[in-house]
Amino acid sequence: MLGIVNGIMTAIAMLTFIGIVWWAFSRGRSEANQEASLLPFAVPDERLMNNQERSSHE
Repeated sequence: MLGIVNGIMTAIAMLTFIGIVWWAFSRGRSEANQEASLLPFAVPDERLMNNQERSSHE
């Protein structure tokens, strides 16, 4: 009986994983994925921020 429950839970987990992967790479999310891929480049430069903080404290 425990083997059947384990098999069912494994199948549910696998289908959930496949569903999430399908959703993440679907055509409807391509614009959101493109925007998200540019987020690391939208962060201000840390050196510039440190220089501005130093000049404002002087």
